[in-house]
Amino acid sequence: MISTINRLPSLLDQRVELTGWVDNVRTSGKIGFVQFRDGTGYVQCVFSKGDVGDATFETVKGLTLEMAVRVAGKVVKDERSPSGVEVQGTACEVLAPSKEYPISNKEHGVDFLMDHRHLWLRSKRQWAVMRVRDTIERATVDFLYENGFLRLDSPILTPNACEGTTELYEVDHFGRPAYLSQSGQLYSEAGIFAHRRVYDFGPVFRAEKSKTRRHLNEFWMMDAEMAFCDFEESMQIQEDLVVFIVERVLLERRAELAMLDRDISALEKVKGPFPRLTHKEAVEKLHTLGSDIHEDEDLGGDDETLLTQEYETPIFVTKYPAIVKAFYMKRDPQDDTRVLCADLLAPEGYGEVIGGSQREDDIEILMNKIRVHDLPLEQFQWYLDLRRYGSVPHSGFGYGLERLVTWMCGTKHVREAIPFPRTLTRLEP
Repeated sequence: MISTINRLPSLLDQRVELTGWVDNVRTSGKIGFVQFRDGTGYVQCVFSKGDVGDATFETVKGLTLEMAVRVAGKVVKDERSPSGVEVQGTACEVLAPSKEYPISNKEHGVDFLMDHRHLWLRSKRQWAVMRVRDTIERATVDFLYENGFLRLDSPILTPNACEGTTELYEVDHFGRPAYLSQSGQLYSEAGIFAHRRVYDFGPVFRAEKSKTRRHLNEFWMMDAEMAFCDFEESMQIQEDLVVFIVERVLLERRAELAMLDRDISALEKVKGPFPRLTHKEAVEKLHTLGSDIHEDEDLGGDDETLLTQEYETPIFVTKYPAIVKAFYMKRDPQDDTRVLCADLLAPEGYGEVIGGSQREDDIEILMNKIRVHDLPLEQFQWYLDLRRYGSVPHSGFGYGLERLVTWMCGTKHVREAIPFPRTLTRLEP
């Protein structure tokens, strides 16, 4: 029976044929052990010279890392295996060679591995990370669909900035400047007046000269916007989304999390309601923890790490000073020096994973804020039209996919959370 590794636990005592690649191989006397993967999982195939004969056993002895092979054998129970089974091999055929595979089982430096990212993706750890990423993406789409959101994709090329001009990649668009999108948010706002709730999900670009473990210059972002939705309701939707995603990851990817040595108990504690602190309260708390942050400053990465180590679940930090936030955020009616916004900070020191706010719906206030932020008013006339024709209270939020992946996988650096990272120093492969 032709099969795949992920189906083997349901095929006990049956004879199967598998195609895939050699992950590792060792022989001891008349026994050969082949760690085998096929893209759906990993399994050990055991070959006994007495059972398979000299020719097949010589083939097994000659296997090298990443050879493409076809194996056949009987599925048997193996309690020591993560999958609970192994294959007693009866046949082995080489389909394609792999000589001197550059990534061996020894330790390699990060730069070397990133130079060979196209091959490093085959490794067990990277395989696990990408499968967790896939689950997060699908869970997001499922949640949003079930909660009345329509997918409405935003353009990559834009005529203006969304949150300021210093982080834009400029490109030539037939003689006029254009920019790679920082966020799909503004275009998603247009969609809510047609569909009430919309989201987009795609790559965005920020030309930050940052080398921190939390930053990429190209990453994937989901932006959601909601008409007739205030600041508080938006936070509840964000909380429900994160709990939904974590539950799905725990349901589908326990084996992958085990490969990553992830402490699953930490994820199991992610339940609502999430604690909420105002920015002012967060600053006061940070002062007691040794930070020298000022009252009118945004939280830095170190501040977020300090703050989140106090909690086992994500936390919302709300009502930041207006001077450190984007022009489109609505002022707090109780304190116009602050805005109705919230950052959701992941626990265990992983920091911000979601940013959201109620959007300014008053056209006069919004026009003034565009001027104050020194943005070209003429470029935002279409955005102002959304306030001219049927403006309503509305809110939205966006998450960085790679930051969610990094947190849920327990990895140390965001560069492992995307197939091919683009950073200040890396454009290849």
